[in-house]
Amino acid sequence: MKAYAGKRVLMLLENNPYSQDIRVKREARALVNAGYAVTVICPSVATGKRANSSSDDVTVYAFPAPPGGKGLIGYAWEYGFSLVMMFLLSLVVWARTGFDIVHAHNPPDMLVFIGAFYKIFGKRFVFDHHDLSPEMFALRYTGWKQRLLLGVLIWLEKLSCRVADRVIATNQSYKQMEMERSGISSDRITIVRNGPAETMQPVAPDPALRQRARTILGYVGIMGPQDGIDYLLRALHHLVYTLNETDVYCVIVGKGDFTEELQELARQLKVQDHVWFTGWIPYQDLLRYISTADICLDPDPSNPFNDRCTMIKMMEYMALGKPIVAFDLPEHRVTAGEAALYAQGNDELDFARKIHTLIYDPERRQAMAETGRNRIDIELAWPYQIPKLLSAYQTLSKDQNAYMAELSPSDKIGPD
Repeated sequence: MKAYAGKRVLMLLENNPYSQDIRVKREARALVNAGYAVTVICPSVATGKRANSSSDDVTVYAFPAPPGGKGLIGYAWEYGFSLVMMFLLSLVVWARTGFDIVHAHNPPDMLVFIGAFYKIFGKRFVFDHHDLSPEMFALRYTGWKQRLLLGVLIWLEKLSCRVADRVIATNQSYKQMEMERSGISSDRITIVRNGPAETMQPVAPDPALRQRARTILGYVGIMGPQDGIDYLLRALHHLVYTLNETDVYCVIVGKGDFTEELQELARQLKVQDHVWFTGWIPYQDLLRYISTADICLDPDPSNPFNDRCTMIKMMEYMALGKPIVAFDLPEHRVTAGEAALYAQGNDELDFARKIHTLIYDPERRQAMAETGRNRIDIELAWPYQIPKLLSAYQTLSKDQNAYMAELSPSDKIGPD
């Protein structure tokens, strides 16, 4: 039987393996460096396999990853299976080493059920709010399916925020939503923004890509329904056929549920010769390709989800010293400031015109690149977020110490 330790953290991560989730890895490393013991439960890298390992002094319990969900039944299977596996592994961790804090990374928001279970035994619960699940999934459906999902997901989000001892928001827009929709007070929320990886530094351009056109455009990220690659392709069509800017080539790094549909759209728009879908590629290749780009693009359209999101790709472009063209979204301006040129919301022709403007203004491109890089160096880099994360945990410790002070000495010895 071990005495109460106070600094053992169990992280729950469903939508990525630990090795592939930059934010979770950074938070785990920051906590380890501050003296916490961190265990992560997550899906394995390969579907159908499980493995336990240690990385960066973080213990990882991986369960067999189910196939990614598509459609309501597919998502229900994926998340239901994952929830059961994560709960069973949490019991294993509790028996072997114990933990004092359950730190759940959404999506999905149903991880609150595991946190709520362990709160019965005096554990603290942290809800790390990565995505607005109701708005994100509502983009995929219409009609009764959308109404059903919105109702369920808003309820789960409210439950997660209200059960949590501490909510971690990624920006001010998320914090405001948590206060308004879930009714929790400001002092229960800590903003811990994302930031580009320390390795996100410019490298030598890729010679083969550089020769493809006079102007290289770059995009990196997921290709889902909310990510706006269809807007990018239609803007590229305007750039080539409306503005007669034919000496351009756009490299799109990433993959997602709609990759095949987007490739077909490129053919329909007759821009397939001006675009390259690379799929997922090694990190060093990503750095080379984006370092080659003259202008980087963030085509996320304005909608209830994107208007509140901080896009990590924006900061990655800025870290690599690239000028950006993006739609005029509130959090885009908070992140990039003068490092981006903003097109009118969801106006693909105006997006093309902004690209066209920057093609013929190299001095402005250079000034924007320097502005972006400086914002990363003095404000947005991940090290500036670490004190905020640790402050949130210190608040948990103070609350726990107050709780423990009310117990009798015999009550302070727990089952773990």
